[in-house]
Amino acid sequence: MTDTVLVTGSSTGIGLATAVAAAKAGWRVVATMRDTAKSSALLKAAADAGVADLVDVRRLDVTDAEAAAACVADVVRDHGRLDAVINNAGAGSVGTLEYKPVDEIRQAMEVNFFGVLNVSKPALPHLRESAGRLITVTSVGGVVGQPFNEAYCAAKFAVEGYLESLAPLAAAHGVRVTVVEPGAVASEFVANIGFDPADIDAVGPYVPQLRGYLARVTGEFQNAQTSEGAAAAIIEVLTAEQPAFRVQTSEAARSFVSAKLTDLDGSAVQSLTSGWVA
Repeated sequence: MTDTVLVTGSSTGIGLATAVAAAKAGWRVVATMRDTAKSSALLKAAADAGVADLVDVRRLDVTDAEAAAACVADVVRDHGRLDAVINNAGAGSVGTLEYKPVDEIRQAMEVNFFGVLNVSKPALPHLRESAGRLITVTSVGGVVGQPFNEAYCAAKFAVEGYLESLAPLAAAHGVRVTVVEPGAVASEFVANIGFDPADIDAVGPYVPQLRGYLARVTGEFQNAQTSEGAAAAIIEVLTAEQPAFRVQTSEAARSFVSAKLTDLDGSAVQSLTSGWVA
């Protein structure tokens, strides 16, 4: 029986590329997205790669815990097993505390943190049965806090902390847990962060700092990794015999997070990120 992987957030970007790459690697892929009307790009890419028969598109809003549990149950019912989950669905959130409604911060946590838990919780019993993989796409923002990405980084920090805590317990029952940390990736993610540069005055006295931050982001994404490059790193985790807990998708991502992972007093990160908003 073909191994089955559930991939969330598959309509664009890393999720789409990962779904196709997993199918090319021989996996049965259940590719989920909030709006299946947006599945045409994925289906075309799968057809072009000759793996359309291995891609099963389903609707899932990861913020709906009941829907996530039902989706997992349906996958196991229809395909007989669940061997891996790739939590990829996520959403950006740009702003700063004084000028961002708390409800918007809470929504960032719902998508980026609780969405991961909503899918992973019902999947774990099946992953125990298959000695499977629980893979979650976080971000370099799950390691290094970044100005104007407060809510997004908080959610990604939470994901990494939760899964780092869960990993040894899951491993004791045969489930390998990995967080995958991309840096800048050329995808539609930036276009969907919910911030219009025309609204820059909405951050009050922080406008000069936001201009500096946006200039840096623009530069970073001009040299961004491709979605396919990030997906290749995820597939390595999916197929590795002993995958690491923490994996970066590029040399740039490795260099960036290394500043934090060796920064015992926080001064290196503060020096780095302060320069973005000077």
